[in-house]
Amino acid sequence: MDDSYLLISPCRNEAEFMIKTLESVINQSQLPAKWIIVDDGSTDATPEILRSYSDRYDFIDVITRDNRGHRSVGPGVIEAFYAGLDAVDPHDYQYLCKLDLDLDLPATYFETLIDKMKANPRIGTCSGKPYNQCDGGLVSEKRGDEMSVGMTKFYRASCFQQIGGFVSEVMWDAIDCHRCRQLGWIACSWDDPELRFVHLRVMGSSQDNVYTGRMRHGYGQYFMGTGMVYMFATSVYRMVHPPYFFGGLAMFWGYLRSAVEGSPKYQDRQLRKFINNYQWRCLFLGKRRATELLNQKQTSVWKQFEQDGSIGVGQKS
Repeated sequence: MDDSYLLISPCRNEAEFMIKTLESVINQSQLPAKWIIVDDGSTDATPEILRSYSDRYDFIDVITRDNRGHRSVGPGVIEAFYAGLDAVDPHDYQYLCKLDLDLDLPATYFETLIDKMKANPRIGTCSGKPYNQCDGGLVSEKRGDEMSVGMTKFYRASCFQQIGGFVSEVMWDAIDCHRCRQLGWIACSWDDPELRFVHLRVMGSSQDNVYTGRMRHGYGQYFMGTGMVYMFATSVYRMVHPPYFFGGLAMFWGYLRSAVEGSPKYQDRQLRKFINNYQWRCLFLGKRRATELLNQKQTSVWKQFEQDGSIGVGQKS
């Protein structure tokens, strides 16, 4: 199983985009050992499209779930992901990836990620960078280098097990990267040409509209334990990128409303403190330098894991 990787794709009503993703995966220079696609109650042509591909390709398996009546981002996506993961033994694979079906990937995408992870055994999770199509060109979604992006979370299986997998809540795709660093792993993404992919649906637009998605992101930051000052700085940064001004404003409003309403926060106080300390360093030093220093500091934590193989510190929640 040296380079074997497992893809798991939760999906619902993806007929508009999924063929490009399906084709970009089957044309990869290094194919997955298994691709489990979880149809989370689609009501469009998704089931028929999936059936046609699973009939043609032995490595594609489809799991069909009952229709819950609506798209459920965040917890619903993770629930569907685990429906796929529970159908296999993750120990059979060296790597695993949560992959959305609204992406157009370059042909050497997974081969390149695997090569980078083999070159640095501390990398626990990684990804390329998402771009949106705009006016005949591509526009970056401006994702930080310190995170693997949620639509294509590529994981070393041992790391995924140690962090306890994904949290079934909003901001699961940031909490996991912070947990990685807390336990000594490196989480990252690269903007290399062979790792740039097209995100066919704009970030946050899978809900009622982009602004609803950005408000939800603000709630997620509150849930994760992000501090007010850091959230304000992040919102201002987003205001100068599409959708201009109102996207960042919606994020900050989602955060403020959650604070006023006393919404729940992630229960792991130790991790919340770890995240807050990191965010303050980012404000004063910049993300790149703060991340470099933190990764250096956490080297001893990772070496201890490497020595004793202490998988299973976290728990799926």
